[in-house]
Amino acid sequence: MKRTQSGLFIALFLAFAFTSCVSQKKYKESLSREQSLLDQNTKLNDEVVRLRSQVDNLQKDNARLIAQIDEALKKYSQASGQANLTQKQLEAEQKRLLELRRLLQQQGEAVENLRKKMADALVGFNSNELSVFTKNGRVYVSMQESLLFPSGSAVVNEKGKAALQTVAQALNNNPDINVVVEGHTDSIPIRKTYEDNWALSVARATSIVRLLTNTYAVDPTRVTASGRSYFEPVESNSTPEGRQKNRRTEIILAPKLDQILQLLEQTKTMSEAGTN
Repeated sequence: MKRTQSGLFIALFLAFAFTSCVSQKKYKESLSREQSLLDQNTKLNDEVVRLRSQVDNLQKDNARLIAQIDEALKKYSQASGQANLTQKQLEAEQKRLLELRRLLQQQGEAVENLRKKMADALVGFNSNELSVFTKNGRVYVSMQESLLFPSGSAVVNEKGKAALQTVAQALNNNPDINVVVEGHTDSIPIRKTYEDNWALSVARATSIVRLLTNTYAVDPTRVTASGRSYFEPVESNSTPEGRQKNRRTEIILAPKLDQILQLLEQTKTMSEAGTN
């Protein structure tokens, strides 16, 4: 009986010990697996953190690149717009220059036609008394003192009035012509009626302007009177012949330049804008 109990006790002990060993082994294995899972989880967490950091960096880089692209596109758009503006300016400038060329050509033709009309109208006067020519884009009707005035006087004689009436008729038929009446003398000082040669040259010019406007109905807003004394001679004042030619009154005719001046001003303004 004792032997049997002893055997049973040993059997139970061995069974418990075996069970205990198995449980301990499983426990350790469980701990090991758990630790491994913890380690893997830690690694995964670290990887997630790293990947999130990369994503953040990529997002930042992406935003930076997008911003750079947007800036580049903006600059390109601005440059393109400026290029288009410049092209438009060039086209407008070319158009204005072509129009200016046309107007200048038209003016040249008008000046030549006016010269012919004046020359034809005044054909009955002697060439040593009156001449018609063009200079600097204007028509000059140059009348000698002998045709218009007694020596030292600003009172127009009858022959001079006839010449001025003919000029006035041509002017009234061409209303777009501006008129400058310019008096000239020789260098011999005036000793009688007038203070000096300036006064005589201006008096002769204003005398002719009064006839043109008051008597022959030329629009006074078109006419200017001026005197140059002896400071713009056509010949030397050292000879009687030269002084005779210098004693003259010139009626200077010029087509109105309003359109041309306007185009020139526009061209100047665009040029300054392009420079700025």
